[in-house]
Amino acid sequence: MTAPPEQRQKPDPLAATKGFFGRLGLFETLPESADKKDFFSDLIRSILKVDRVEPGRVTCTLTVRSAVTNPYNTLHGGAVAAVAEMVSLACAKTAAGDKDFFLGESSTAFLSAARLNEDVEVDASILRQGRNVVVTSVDFRTKKTGKLLFTSRSTFYIMPVSSL
Repeated sequence: MTAPPEQRQKPDPLAATKGFFGRLGLFETLPESADKKDFFSDLIRSILKVDRVEPGRVTCTLTVRSAVTNPYNTLHGGAVAAVAEMVSLACAKTAAGDKDFFLGESSTAFLSAARLNEDVEVDASILRQGRNVVVTSVDFRTKKTGKLLFTSRSTFYIMPVSSL
């Protein structure tokens, strides 16, 4: 016979959270190779291949490797955001030159998943370029079907920014 609701033991939310973190491997130490300068940038660059660079547009191919997947074997959201930032900054530089920028805003919509070993086209373009600002858009589509997976928009400010 089942105990009445008031006598049932309630789950411990702290234990559940610790269990979740444990399944993600957050209590394990990182390998020494992950402690070197620019490790993350090198990792992101290793999954990208530049296909085309022209004024106001950059297109790359991203290959989803296990090093950048989540527990579901799909491209990790943090990797999507990092690739979007890297490719959109490169795109901004095609029009504004080798000026210094800082990222003022970034948003990403996660519409579908990119699976392990899938090739994804990453296409960045400039939406607006002003004297002190460049706004870019980046679309991630499967190479095989052209399905839109992620879309990102970034606002870069050109340094030095005039008085705010």
